[in-house]
Amino acid sequence: MELNKLLEVAIKASLSAGEKIMQIYETGDFEVDYKSDDSPLTKADIASHNEIIRFLQETDIPVLSEEGKELPYEERKLWETLWIVDPIDGTKEFIKKNGEFTVNIALVREQSPVLGVIYVPALNELYFSTIEIGAYKCTDLPGYETLEDWKSASAKLPVERNGRIYTVVASRSHLSGETKDFIDSLKEKHGQVETISKGSSLKLCMVAEGEADCYPRFAPTMEWDTAAGQAICEHAGFKVIDYTTKEEMKYNRENLLNNWFLVQ
Repeated sequence: MELNKLLEVAIKASLSAGEKIMQIYETGDFEVDYKSDDSPLTKADIASHNEIIRFLQETDIPVLSEEGKELPYEERKLWETLWIVDPIDGTKEFIKKNGEFTVNIALVREQSPVLGVIYVPALNELYFSTIEIGAYKCTDLPGYETLEDWKSASAKLPVERNGRIYTVVASRSHLSGETKDFIDSLKEKHGQVETISKGSSLKLCMVAEGEADCYPRFAPTMEWDTAAGQAICEHAGFKVIDYTTKEEMKYNRENLLNNWFLVQ
């Protein structure tokens, strides 16, 4: 299946999953369980996961999902191409009901993200990209069928903004001391620096969109937190640099825990 068709499937999967999430979100009828790493889990996470898998299974490409089974590396390392999915990125924000949660779907080939979809159900905003077409944001979502329809209703990223203060976007729920120190160092370089707090992969979207100049993440994340956002950032012309290797982040690693990284 060609990349454009895969993107159409991923977009439809994210929107359908978003509908399931919002049905639960709007009723407020969700109990919170906790996984072995103390991260929260709701029935909306499971409903979104199941809906995404329903769409992606037609592609015959294996899926690595936060809410899927634990897959041994001996099996995964044979996958040249795979989907990496976070059914709800920002479950803490979902529980707080502040709207800052996303559905993340990425296609990774040879450890690099070549397609990304991020849907923001509470805002009804959609970000999508491939290595071939670049990155887009759509805020008008009446249910298009083809990629050309989606593109024609979307803005190409980044959107230029002139004469603004240097802006850093940081985590709402995971702002580390190292991140604060890094922001202070930027003030020495750029003078006045504005800091914006956001949840989930919206931080990556803000850089891709041109709303922020950089996103330092000096705290733990997993591959499914960043793969789709990295695709969208890279296809908009930005870089997501692993702070340890000093190279662009790679995926489907043996250890799924990301190193610190910087987006700019």
